[in-house]
Amino acid sequence: MICNIIYGGEILLEEFREYLALKGKSKNTINSYYLHMKGYYKWFWESFGRECSLLYRENILDYISYLRNIKKDNGRTINCKISALIKFNEFLIENGIQQEQVVSKNDNIKVQRTYANPSDITKQEVDAFRQQLLENGHRDIYCLATLLAYAGLRITEALNIQLTDFNLTVGELKVRGKGDKDRVVYLNDKIINSIREFLRVRKSESPYLFANSNGKVIHRSTVNKIFNKYSDKITPHALRHYFCTIALEGGLSVHEVAYLAGHSNIHTTLLYLNPSRETIKYKISQL
Repeated sequence: MICNIIYGGEILLEEFREYLALKGKSKNTINSYYLHMKGYYKWFWESFGRECSLLYRENILDYISYLRNIKKDNGRTINCKISALIKFNEFLIENGIQQEQVVSKNDNIKVQRTYANPSDITKQEVDAFRQQLLENGHRDIYCLATLLAYAGLRITEALNIQLTDFNLTVGELKVRGKGDKDRVVYLNDKIINSIREFLRVRKSESPYLFANSNGKVIHRSTVNKIFNKYSDKITPHALRHYFCTIALEGGLSVHEVAYLAGHSNIHTTLLYLNPSRETIKYKISQL
């Protein structure tokens, strides 16, 4: 019986995948929504002993309560799962399976933004991490980490870089940004040197800068695995935070950093102006 339940659910979820692709969602968004809905299906089966066929508001509210009080997910994680449910609800309606919209953005959890500086890693830690990658033969990931730390790219943006996207002579890189918003970022000597040295030993014929042995783009899970091997603190996203922090500290304006990082909302960039706990404590101690 359980196998039949899972199989039936899988068919609908696969159709949901196709629906998201037709809507122009990115691969990462599609996979994320798919996994979130799979989690909802699993919770529904474990809770009620039957397959989920329609979305009911009462069930949605119970699920959110479960995520908050039992699973102890944080607000951002819960909101991602709510987003998947909203899109799945729309999918059911458009396909005539359901008529009522039972979940919306109004159900999102209010997330309190931290006051502390988003970046809690130092330049010494970043450069020591990069050196470990270099000394252990990860020339590609060394180059990738340098791009993340000193150009502020999202991991997906960095992995999608093609050989025709950059000009090392003038130090510019075309980035395919979030929501198909392209931008040009400027490369410092660290990045230029790391790319040049990587290209010198790179053997792949792939059009992508970071490719595996099959010529396909390196999967982000592979990147995460290598990062985790050499640091329990530094992640690809942490390096992006690091860039935004040091760029503002280095004298770039909020608008310049917002452009380079591809922030659609200037308020996202303004968060990086918040002083760290250490800075506040030091100033207090001087009173």
